[in-house]
Amino acid sequence: MRYNHLFFDLDHTLWDFDTNSREALRDLYHSLSLADAGVNDFDLFHKIYLVHNDRLWDRYRKGQMKVDELRWKRMSMTLLEFKNGDESLARRMGIEFLNILPTKKALFPDTVEVLEYLKEKNYKLHLITNGFEKTQHHKLKTAGIDNFFLEVITSERSNSLKPHPGIFEYALIKTGAGKIESIMIGDTPDVDILGARDAGIDQVYVNHTGNEEAVEATYTVYSLKELMEIF
Repeated sequence: MRYNHLFFDLDHTLWDFDTNSREALRDLYHSLSLADAGVNDFDLFHKIYLVHNDRLWDRYRKGQMKVDELRWKRMSMTLLEFKNGDESLARRMGIEFLNILPTKKALFPDTVEVLEYLKEKNYKLHLITNGFEKTQHHKLKTAGIDNFFLEVITSERSNSLKPHPGIFEYALIKTGAGKIESIMIGDTPDVDILGARDAGIDQVYVNHTGNEEAVEATYTVYSLKELMEIF
């Protein structure tokens, strides 16, 4: 067995972030009566939020903003598009969203089956995620997959972010894994795949979306079940 330690990304790889995030935002939209605050179209609200969230996450990964700022500013910038500058509402939305999000349970197809298969084959399973410590652990527990992972390495815990090498180095030290026996499994080419490659770790690119752009990875799969053909 060439690999011993399998490092998974969580969001967009195992945990269906797009589905769960949309459900959480819809709950937030209704619970805080955002229609009364001028946000009269949920689909447009969701679309605008995604744009600002992606931009701010990119800045966060590059060390250009702090996590607490990210949490509420993505809401504030979205509200401004609806001509609402209520910062207190934006801050409340940021808090409530992170309370609701990890209660959602949608996983990609075959997630549990594949994790059970890998665990039965005695692979050591871990997570490396840029998500927030408390939120990610809550997600895992609610979705019923927390028992599969020996170590959960978050950006907050490691004080580093994928694709920076620090988070991968921290993960290797924390798990006692060697680079040659480790592999990173994730969905984002410039975060999971490039980061692992620069850290000297093999990679599996999980191309859930059918991305046709060439991605240089050790392996490429289009569904989680295909991992059973590799390991």
